[in-house]
Amino acid sequence: MYKEEIAPALTKQFGYNTVMQVPKLEKIAINQGIGAALADKKLIDIGMAEMTAITGQKAVATISKRDVSNFKLRKGNPIGVRVTLRGEKMYEFLDRLISVALPRVRDFRGISDKGFDGRGNYSFGVTEQLIFPEINIDKVTRINGMDITFVTSAKSDAEAFALLKSFGLPFKNQKKQ
Repeated sequence: MYKEEIAPALTKQFGYNTVMQVPKLEKIAINQGIGAALADKKLIDIGMAEMTAITGQKAVATISKRDVSNFKLRKGNPIGVRVTLRGEKMYEFLDRLISVALPRVRDFRGISDKGFDGRGNYSFGVTEQLIFPEINIDKVTRINGMDITFVTSAKSDAEAFALLKSFGLPFKNQKKQ
């Protein structure tokens, strides 16, 4: 789909000279912070199992880099779970996110277009992991949200927006000012 439909459309829209200039989706990084894991270490294992089921790739625990006394956090404690998807699994996850997971969000009107970072990357948050059909609702002990970041090779936010819109991400219908 990218080579046949998206790349020619973006070449026409932005006036690229060669196909190599067309921005690509390089990776999707999914991060889930589990702050309650400081008290209960099993939450990390549960989070890893859920993230592995959602993405189809083994999740890795995130480790704290420094001590924070206000949060009773020690350096080296696991505090979250993350996965980086590339290639075939990335496109498979993107397809499931757009067609199955996002429509299951309550009162869904589209994702915000304010999550661009100025360098062509886009991030947004999901408030609960229950929107993914791989999660069994009966086995969920805690509802955790997650951050999903799309890393593209686009040079500007406008190029990245056009790329992600052409992939089918449902942005809110807001007029750009």
